[in-house]
Amino acid sequence: MSSPSSHSTSSATLLDTINLPADLRLLHERQLPQVCAEVREFLLNSVSQSSGHLASGLGTVELTVALHYVYSTPHDQLVWDVGHQAYPHKILTGRKNQLHSIRQKDGLHPFPWREESEYDTLSVGHSSTSISAALGMAIAAQRNNSQQKIVSIIGDGAITAGMAFEALNHAGDIKPDMLVILNDNDMSISENVGALNNHLARVLSGKVYTSIREGGKKLLQGMPGISHLASRAEEHVKGMVAPGTIFEELGFNYIGPIDGHDVNLLVDTLRNMRSLKGPQFLHVVTRKGKGYGPAEKDPIGYHGVPKFDPKQTSLPSKKPGTPSYSKVFGDWLCEMAATDGKLMAVTPAMREGSGMVEFSQKYPDQYFDVAIAEQHAVTFGAGLAIGGYNPVVAIYSTFLQRGYDQLIHDVAIQNLPVLFAIDRAGIVGADGPTHQGAFDLSYMRCVPNLVIMAPSDENECRNMLYTGHLHQGPAAVRYPRGNGIGVKMDEHMQQLPIGKGRIVKNGQGVAILNFGTLLEEVQTCAEAINATVVDMRFVKPLDTDLIDSVCAEHELIVTVEENVIAGGAGSAVSEYLASQGKAMQLLHLGLPDAFIKHGSQDEIRHELKLDAAGLEEQIKARLK
Repeated sequence: MSSPSSHSTSSATLLDTINLPADLRLLHERQLPQVCAEVREFLLNSVSQSSGHLASGLGTVELTVALHYVYSTPHDQLVWDVGHQAYPHKILTGRKNQLHSIRQKDGLHPFPWREESEYDTLSVGHSSTSISAALGMAIAAQRNNSQQKIVSIIGDGAITAGMAFEALNHAGDIKPDMLVILNDNDMSISENVGALNNHLARVLSGKVYTSIREGGKKLLQGMPGISHLASRAEEHVKGMVAPGTIFEELGFNYIGPIDGHDVNLLVDTLRNMRSLKGPQFLHVVTRKGKGYGPAEKDPIGYHGVPKFDPKQTSLPSKKPGTPSYSKVFGDWLCEMAATDGKLMAVTPAMREGSGMVEFSQKYPDQYFDVAIAEQHAVTFGAGLAIGGYNPVVAIYSTFLQRGYDQLIHDVAIQNLPVLFAIDRAGIVGADGPTHQGAFDLSYMRCVPNLVIMAPSDENECRNMLYTGHLHQGPAAVRYPRGNGIGVKMDEHMQQLPIGKGRIVKNGQGVAILNFGTLLEEVQTCAEAINATVVDMRFVKPLDTDLIDSVCAEHELIVTVEENVIAGGAGSAVSEYLASQGKAMQLLHLGLPDAFIKHGSQDEIRHELKLDAAGLEEQIKARLK
């Protein structure tokens, strides 16, 4: 459909009867195209009113309907990769009336979540985990003799990660009964993989072909030469029309590509494959944003959407305001590259999210998108540094967790000048526990040779990026999701002295050591209680001279950070004071020892008492 206006809202009668997949399975197969149309319209109308992920779900409607129609879920288990594509799954599994609450505080989780539904078999958020989990579940089902069928659904972007191929390699070796579906939404179905391949998929997954193949294998046992020739002939026939050689070599029986928007074809193929033994691989081609014209034309723009009017052909333009930290970083990249031809920017598939679109267009020879391969991104940066270049690895806080070994082993041990621009640090908000940047200060602070900076505003962020770029060793600048506060930017970038903070306000009794972008809240709190405010700037190395002088003049030292308290910046202050034998009253304020659920950034900060009022309340409680 080009727009929802082409459908009558009263036509959604079949979806009204579907509360669970068991209801879907009561329908006749010829009714499934109508179900798909209604699910797609429901998804569009709901997300446009609530905001959320849209284009990916629009592309998986037929696949989701076919999977729940063929497989006896929840007994059979579907393992979704990431979860952007799982909104139709939520609609069909008892949650359609709550879909309007997705990504909102106390509402539906943005991704499949085990605590939310028995149909969500794996809690997800980061990519490329589904095949590994499905393999473990398939082995467990086999050992338990539970007769469960296990299906992994992975996107074409997610399969670029090494973890996906590690799992494929393992599965092809031990050969459990399982199905991996590649949802390939980045290519069109050209004529040579259209009708012919749809027919081929039915043939290759059908009982006749399977029985001939298996029977032939038994007949040729003991005749290794002929058996080998027959196997090569089969591969040759399939290879002429199916691009699945790599998956066959990994030990999978490859079927496809097939049209992922033909629900009846999908049902036929899945029925055939459901009974096949060993590891199976189904290649399904879909279109991101399918059925909604604007999303088909701009699947990246419609990946995650604000509230919008589906009748309009574009999303509402963002209101002019302060620049986001991602834009500050992107602008800095362009500014820096204009004077440094050896700057090389690396991202693991986050060009838009990290603010790198303009840079990628202006400096294509200095831009590298390595796909969803965070470990490779870090070590690739190390290799660039060894080669005499100045790499900048732009990566989300939670994605760097995946490259932690490489950060230590390939960058820090060798003291290489790699700059990590760490976006989405601290509270991220609506994406929930898998995306909150809660741990980066803690997991980086213990790594030798690493300089760690936490800017308090966008101008500080720009200067810290510049400082880190000039530093002859590994450095990290961590900054949050969202916009800056509107401070004036320096005309020329300033190189900051490493490990030196600054006093922002003088007060009495209490000194608040601020690490990062909560400084505005800290200053408001400090005005109410007449506290000293120190912007520490550096988490590593600490400004120990400044800490000494502040401790000499105050009774209570309060540290504030948007990171877990355990092992964070406040812990660094405690460790230093303990090493000096100084007994000070300390209060560490930050994120608790718990995974932070989804909600807006303001809602979560208020709940965790990290806004001005909450900080004041906690400090006054300690003073009492």
